[in-house]
Amino acid sequence: MLRYSKIFVFLLCLWPLYSIIYQIFYNKLGAEPVDKIINHFGEWTLIFIFLTLSMSPLKKITNATIWIKYRRMLGLFVFFYASIHLLSYVGLDYRFDFQPIINDVLKKKFVFIGFAAWLLLIPLAITSSDKMVKILKQNWKKIHRLIYVIGIFGVLHFIWLSKTIFFKPLIFLIILIILLLFRVNFKKLSSKV
Repeated sequence: MLRYSKIFVFLLCLWPLYSIIYQIFYNKLGAEPVDKIINHFGEWTLIFIFLTLSMSPLKKITNATIWIKYRRMLGLFVFFYASIHLLSYVGLDYRFDFQPIINDVLKKKFVFIGFAAWLLLIPLAITSSDKMVKILKQNWKKIHRLIYVIGIFGVLHFIWLSKTIFFKPLIFLIILIILLLFRVNFKKLSSKV
């Protein structure tokens, strides 16, 4: 049963890809197709970060361990969509002209923090296998706590990118705060006071 549910979740996780292919095929990307593609994958990267972060709270709320079984897959989709987002920016927007890209990384804070978030995703993707869990032992958890930093960087990237329209980035920020608050052990904190 779990195997079939994982296949279903995997196919469902490909929805952002199906959706953009449909829009490209039927010429529905609008006046700025490159921006539409880049933003599409950027937003879906954040959504998958939130989905990944929501697995532990869902386990707590429902007392069901099934949610944790999907966390790794969702985390790998974060890296997948973040990489497409980055490749769209580098390939479609700049046509692989690296000098202006390097200038953007050094001079524009939203590009810098977005690139930093993608770099931090690399060790998570590399160490996502069962074999790496066994090799790294306790260090595996430490490495994978980077997802919290990546989530913060991702939301900051979105906020700094949206110079005038703050509604959607604000919603993303609120969701991130709620998901991070689930990680705070308030009983432990109150016992220290």
